[in-house]
Formats: sequence, structure tokens, C-alpha cells
Amino acid sequence: MQQNLELLKQLKKELHESAPKIEGSIKATEKSFGFLETDKGKSHFVPPPQMKKVLHGDRVVATLNKDGDKEFVELDSLVETNLDRFIARVTFFKDKLQVQPDLPQIKRSLPAATAADVSKADLKEGDWVVAELKQHGLKDGRFKTEVIRKICTADSPDQSWLVSLARHNLPESAPIIEQESFEQLPDSQPRQDLTDLPLFTIDSATTKDMDDALYAEKHKDGGWMLTVAIADPTAYIAEDSEVDNIAKSRGYTTYLPGRNIPMLPRVLSDELCSLQSGVKRAALCCKVHIGSDGHLAGEPVFFTAWIESKAKLTYEEISNWFEQEEEIGHDQQLLAPLQALKELAEASMNWRRNNAVIFPDRPDYRFKLDETGKVVAIFADQRRIAHKMVEEAMVLANICAARFLAPFGVGLYNTHIGYEVEKREEAAQVATDQGYEVTAEQLGELSGFSAFRRQLIAEENTWLDSRLRRYQAYVETSTKPAPHYGMGLEGYATWTSPIRKYSDMVNHRLIKQALTDASALNTESLSDALLEQMDQQRMFSRLAERDTNNWLYCQFLKPAVEEETLFEAEIFDISRGGMRVRLLENGASPFIPGSMIHKERKEMTLDNNSGQVFVQGEVRYRLGDKIQVQLIKVDEERRSLLAKPAQPLNAEAANAEAEKAPAAE
Repeated sequence: MQQNLELLKQLKKELHESAPKIEGSIKATEKSFGFLETDKGKSHFVPPPQMKKVLHGDRVVATLNKDGDKEFVELDSLVETNLDRFIARVTFFKDKLQVQPDLPQIKRSLPAATAADVSKADLKEGDWVVAELKQHGLKDGRFKTEVIRKICTADSPDQSWLVSLARHNLPESAPIIEQESFEQLPDSQPRQDLTDLPLFTIDSATTKDMDDALYAEKHKDGGWMLTVAIADPTAYIAEDSEVDNIAKSRGYTTYLPGRNIPMLPRVLSDELCSLQSGVKRAALCCKVHIGSDGHLAGEPVFFTAWIESKAKLTYEEISNWFEQEEEIGHDQQLLAPLQALKELAEASMNWRRNNAVIFPDRPDYRFKLDETGKVVAIFADQRRIAHKMVEEAMVLANICAARFLAPFGVGLYNTHIGYEVEKREEAAQVATDQGYEVTAEQLGELSGFSAFRRQLIAEENTWLDSRLRRYQAYVETSTKPAPHYGMGLEGYATWTSPIRKYSDMVNHRLIKQALTDASALNTESLSDALLEQMDQQRMFSRLAERDTNNWLYCQFLKPAVEEETLFEAEIFDISRGGMRVRLLENGASPFIPGSMIHKERKEMTLDNNSGQVFVQGEVRYRLGDKIQVQLIKVDEERRSLLAKPAQPLNAEAANAEAEKAPAAE
């Protein structure tokens, strides 16, 4: 008997080893079973007992088996798991600590222990924590996790901010260091005294970390002289010092609704380095002549200086002065420089509109919060003339930095190659099919790409512009001068936000070194590791902002479901599952499932490639279309919104509704 059992085990082992092996990713479902999806897109059934060994997203090797006509897989080994460090909610099962990953595809709780510096007694049901996977069910026989940090309690009013920051491993407060005061470092060259020049700052009323002050003067023979003075934190922060290393690791100031987490200690960002009015401050400055047609007519001159801003102006008051002729309650000596800056900015925008690329205006969405952190309103702030005045001055200043640094072969540059090299042929074909005369070779050149983008923008061809975005490359940071196709510029090197961006601090140091002794430029800081870290931190900051926004949108828009509120929206993404729109009133991005677009799924094609939705062969929706939508669900667990088009789903339904309507009198 025992011998027969051993023979049976051996036979099963041989059959298992001889069965086909496949590799793929686990896709969980709402039920207990799942699927293994191969790289070629084929799906294989994973039975419930096997699914207990794995998690959604795991990459595994499995054996393909059959039971009669039914095909299924038996999991063999783990290749890699997506779950490493993760955000979770605390739960208890028979007084045993468990964590529920905050991932919509993982519906199960996992056994947990606590790290040495985390108290289990301090954890309550629903608390938010950071955890790590220590053992995997398929690899180690059972799952085990470890809580490494408590984020906040289940009912914390700050949870939307704190959880979003923790998810992307970003700090939740300003840097804290032992150093209580900062002394200015010795200057490598004398600073010019510009304290009498009527420079001014233009920011939001609540801004504390003001890093740019401006002055413009109109020439009698046409054109302007622009002076840009930028806060100089490198006057206080030595390279490789404690504060410098903190700034390097953070990379950016993180801006979230209602709060910011500065890159530098607040004593520097909000006080010593901030260009407050009436206070003498160290600055790095640039002066450049702008021609009457708005182009850079002369070589930029960089220098260090002492400045004193004469006023803290706000976007609102300056825009109201120019656009609504409201009186401005500041020193009259500022009126002429403000008027000159407005004219300069308009000329520069016009030049870039005709010779480079200017993006169409889009509003910035601003959350208004009460003292508890609850959203009470969301405003769509349009870009008014004061915003454009400051923005144009910064663009010109960053073009100047690229021109100044490029001959030395150093600097951190924002670069963009336009459409990906391997996708240019396809992009050109798509454009040609729509009647545009453009080739892949032209799209590969700065002038050709810029001319094509200008044409799309001028013709307001939102659909084609949106469709072609899938072929575009990402903006990258480079240590070598290179064009920025997206802006239509030969070079672009930012240095105007050194309080908020570490890369701008690096460019400050390089500019100051070049002014002192160009032969001794220190380029040790310009490493690939720094570039990778900067790009990564920028992405994490943006993701944290997006996550926080989504959380707050769900809180704010929940009543709109019951009230059946209609919103004007723009379609910005079409996928196989549906389409995503942006609500023009508040910037939220709900998803419209295919089932809400048309009831008969077989009659509808959601074509991601063409950016169109076809119903019975006819184009129903396209990228860039403006439509009315109604919110149908707020999923607070996933922090997502679902919507449906406000109009009937098909022509037959529209006709039926029209017949029911009473005749007009």
C-alpha cells in the first residue's frame, strides 16, 4: 500500500515537471479566484486555493494543467512581488495584529508584527501605518508583514496629507536641525549695491518664501532692460553641509492643498532668504536687454548683489490695476517699472508665440479649507496679466542662464526631445492622415517640431494635439546643454527658485563660480545619481499632490452625487475601459466606464490609438471634446470618482425622450 502511494506521488511529480511552464503576472478579481496574464496577453485561470499564496501584481512561474476541458495553473515560484513597502490600515483578528494594504486590488488582511520602535499598544483599528512585506506566501509558505511606522489615527483630520506624503516617502514637516542661526558665508566677489533700485515681488498674498524680485525699464529707442533678482540661499548654505545634504535629499519643496513642506529650514526659506519688502537681502541677479519685438537682444549679465524689495505685491492687485483700472496702494515709483514689465512680457509672449511654443492658458485649481482641513470651496484661478508678467520674466531669466552656462559645458538643463525617436514616423503619419504636411525628419528638428506645435495650437486642434501626446518624450534634467522642444527653445536652465528646488541651487553655485574663476568650475555635484534623484523626487512630489487632491475631491464632491449636479467637462483620456474627463469648474478627474457610455458594449469601440469612441461605427466622442457629465459614485476607499455623460446613451433614447416631452407653446 505504502509502495503504491509512493509510486503515485512520483507519477504526479513527473507529470507536473513535464507539464508546460508559463510566466506572468497575477491579476486578482473581486472574487476568490484570479488569473495569470502572460506578456503576450493570454490569461489562465488561477483557482482560489492557489490565489491564497499570491497577491495582485506578483510575477510568478506556474505549471499549466488541465482537468477535463478546464485549464488552470498551479503556482511554482515567485519571480518578484510589487508589494514591498506599502501603506495599510490596522485591523485585528482575534486580537492578532493584521494590516490591510491600501491597494484596491488586494482585499485581504496580512499578518503583521511591529518594528522595535513601534508600539503595538499604540495601534488601533483603522489607524494608518507604513508596513513592509517580510515573508511571501508562495516563497516562504506564509505571509508576514512588519509595521515600521504609524502615520496617523483613523480619524485624523490630516490623514489626506499625511498618508499621501507617507505613500511616496516624502517628509511631512520642515527640516529640523540643531543649527539655530545662520551666518553669511564669505563672498567670492564683491556684491553690487542695488538697494536703491525699486525692485518688487509679485506673489500670492499668503506666500512667505519669496524668491524673485523684478525691475523693468523702458528704453527711449524701444525695448526694455529687465533686472531679475533671485534669492541666494547659497550665500548661507555651504556645499555638503548638513542643510545642503537635506536639501539635496528632498530635492523640492512639496506643495499640497493648504500647506507646503519646505526643502529648507523655514528660518531660511521664509525669513533669511525670502525677499521680504524693506529688508536687505543677498541675491544673484541677471540683467538683459529685451528688443522691442520681445526677443533677447543682448547677452545676459549675471552678478551678485544686495537688494531691498520695495513692495510685496499680489497677483490680484496688479491684475486689477491693469485689467480693471483699480487704484494701487503702493509707492508711485513702482508704477513705471510695473508698466514696463507688462509691456515687456506681452512683447516676449508674442515673440515666443510666433517663434517658439506657448502653451494655451489653463486655470490653476485652488482648494479653500476651513480650520479643520475640510474643503469648503474650490476655485478655478485663471492666469491673469500679473501671473504672465512674472512667468515671462522667469522664462527669460532661465533662457539667460542656459546661454550663460552653455559655453562652460556645465549646468543642469531642462531638456525635451519632442516625440520619442522611435515614434516620430508614426506621429508624422498620424498628422499627415489629418491633412498636415509634416515629416518625421521635420519633427526631429527643433524648428520643425515647434512650427508643427504652433500650428496645432493656433488651429485649436485639441483632439490631434491630445492624441499625439502619447508619442511625446518626458522632460528630463541633463548636465549637457540641449534643446527644450516642448517650449521651442535652444536651451533652458532653471535658477529662479533656489529656495524651492535643489537643482536651482546647483545652478546658482555654478553661475557664481563661473563669475569668479571659470577655470576652476567644480562639477563633482553634477552626477547621474543627482539627476535621477531630482527626477524621482519631482515625480513623487507631483504624485503626492495628485493623491491629496483626489482625497479632497472625494470629500467635497460627495454631495454632488445625491444632488445629481451636472458639470461641464473635457475628455482627456480614452482607454479600453472607458474615458476620463476633467471637470472644468474644479479640476476633478472622474472616470466614465464604458457601460455608462453605451449600453450595448458590442456596438461600441473605445479606440485609444485614435483617441475616439465609436458607437455603431460613428464617432461619438473624441479627445478634447467638451461634454456635460453627472457624478454617479464617490469611491472614498479608492479615492476615485465615477461619472456618466449627461446626454442619453444613444440616438434612439434621445428620440424617445424627445417624443415624451411636451410640445412648445
